[in-house]
Amino acid sequence: MSFRAHGAVVLDPTAERAPVGRARLPRPKTLNGLTLGLLDISKARGDLFLDRLEERFREEGAQVRRYKKPTFTKPAPVDVRRQIAEECEAVVEALAD
Repeated sequence: MSFRAHGAVVLDPTAERAPVGRARLPRPKTLNGLTLGLLDISKARGDLFLDRLEERFREEGAQVRRYKKPTFTKPAPVDVRRQIAEECEAVVEALAD
């Protein structure tokens, strides 16, 4: 499955037969005071990328919480996703090779 966003074709890697449509939430105007989650998917060097993001987000006044998937080959466990949803106002999922 694919769709167009801002002139680019975005492919859906989940192979869902009937993907769930979700409206995008508005982007925050500032990071100051927000609690951001950084999800390490356990790929090589993803933690280095997240370390730098954490540094930059803290400079902008955000509180940062870190999370890590046990393996990159499977979705994040439900309890991790629930914890992120309860504790954070936004999340960044890192992927690096």
